[in-house]
Amino acid sequence: MEVKTASFEKKTTGTTTKVSGAEAVIKCLLEEGVDTIYGYPGGAIMPVYDELYKYQDKLHHVLTRHEQGATHAAQGYARVSGKVGVAVATSGPGATNLVTGIADAQIDSTPMVCITGQVGSHLLGSDAFQETDIVGISTPITKWNYQITKAEEIPEVLAKAFYIAKSGRPGPVLIDITKDAQFASLEFSYKKCSGIRSYKPFPEVNLLEVERAAEAINNAKKPMIVWGQGVILGGAESLLKQVVEKAGIPAAWTILGLSALPTEHPLNVGMVGMHGNYGPNMLTNECDVLIAIGMRFDDRVTGNLDHYAKQANIIHFEIDPAEINKNVHADIPVLGDVKETLKMLLELLKPNKHEAWHQQFKDHYNIEFDKIIKNDLNAERGKIGMAEVLDEINKCSKGDAVIVSDVGQHQMVACRYSKFNKTRSNVTSGGLGTMGFALPAAIGAKMGAPERDVVAIIGDGGYQMTIQELGTIFQTKVPVKIVVLNNGFLGMVRQWQQLFFDKRYASTEMTNPDFVTIAKGYHIQAKQVTERANLKDAVKEMMESEEAYFLEVRVEQEENVFPMIPTGAAVSEILLE
Repeated sequence: MEVKTASFEKKTTGTTTKVSGAEAVIKCLLEEGVDTIYGYPGGAIMPVYDELYKYQDKLHHVLTRHEQGATHAAQGYARVSGKVGVAVATSGPGATNLVTGIADAQIDSTPMVCITGQVGSHLLGSDAFQETDIVGISTPITKWNYQITKAEEIPEVLAKAFYIAKSGRPGPVLIDITKDAQFASLEFSYKKCSGIRSYKPFPEVNLLEVERAAEAINNAKKPMIVWGQGVILGGAESLLKQVVEKAGIPAAWTILGLSALPTEHPLNVGMVGMHGNYGPNMLTNECDVLIAIGMRFDDRVTGNLDHYAKQANIIHFEIDPAEINKNVHADIPVLGDVKETLKMLLELLKPNKHEAWHQQFKDHYNIEFDKIIKNDLNAERGKIGMAEVLDEINKCSKGDAVIVSDVGQHQMVACRYSKFNKTRSNVTSGGLGTMGFALPAAIGAKMGAPERDVVAIIGDGGYQMTIQELGTIFQTKVPVKIVVLNNGFLGMVRQWQQLFFDKRYASTEMTNPDFVTIAKGYHIQAKQVTERANLKDAVKEMMESEEAYFLEVRVEQEENVFPMIPTGAAVSEILLE
């Protein structure tokens, strides 16, 4: 997105005062309502940290143990609070350590502003100590980025950064500031950005397309909704519920859309995709109208595109024009803010029930229950199963907790079995699939919603990628709950090796440390569960704790997650075993 030379429409706030560039950075953050930032200091960003020291009563800085942890924490904060997450790092390796989190935020549409220090402008291009072209590196994975070399640019550029990060389809923005720009002085006044000439984040709605969509839905015999995170980002959860209930349409979700509609809602038919529910995957290829709302038809949802919903009239509600017809042809594309377009649609829909169509979803659920769910929750089998742990958490949380999952088998189980009553309750790495995401993201999520229980569900592999963030928990005393489902394997890779590589478990078996001792070393309450008889009490103790708590559960080593759509298969070729 090229907006670097665009002009502004601005609203002035505050009076003019002379400050350093570093102090201007802090003042800009406060003007944008930022109360928490995550970061790690270093030479090139030290002037900003020096000014931050003076504003500790107004701006809470969380010292993570790695810059990647700062980005994931900022993501968790943003995903739960709905605000822009902020991460700060120095130049060189500090900046490059942000890259994974920035890429994760870009593909998952998470609003985030990253601020990096840079060597002095006179040293740019000289291979100076800790000089890295972070603007060039991050260009493909940011919504926008910019390098500031003059102090007077700071207020305007940061105002623009926050506007771009949070408007339209959200995403990460990176601002790189040279050290001399931080030291130099400027006349400071802040002008919030409310528009950029070349950037149109909210497409104009075509009423004709909304009317065409309503007509198709009203005439449908087997309509089906698949909603994604766009519903949550657009604040359209209530409208989705009204549309679903008025038109009587079965509604399924992508993993990032989970929690927009309560999981126990009678018209919520479950998850689509590779490890989604049997009914919505099978019936995708039987519906006559498929209504996609705020989702992007990624490959984990569609399977083989040559066999995806070819019989259906496809309606796509989407804010980003680039997503229309990118993967799946939309017969009726409805561009615009989903909060606006769903409101218009609702007025045009006719009441309906589609009872016979609903029965098909129930019949498919019964098949899945008998083949999979019943066994997953079976307390009579040998080792503890992953779903059993989630079931115990559900019983304690009553569906009100925020579940932050890492990436792997446990992620799919957490999405399949967690119960949610509230929106913004499921936080996970969807598009990039970043192992190590959950622990720092849970820190940010708890700070973004301090009144809610936050439970991180992590595998033994991903946990060790960011295990150092236990130090952040110890220092901040943030009361997150950490559950490691330890099967001694990189479980998802092992499952594929078992099913498609003749059980050649190449480099997937883990020799793990004593996780409980490590947690106790950080003065975090910790317990290990190896026997099913102790699981219920251990989960209850964890959930009732007012402090951070670590729970390791030794689960079945070679448990597989089903249903499963093999790579290259159609959604209707989903495997139950």
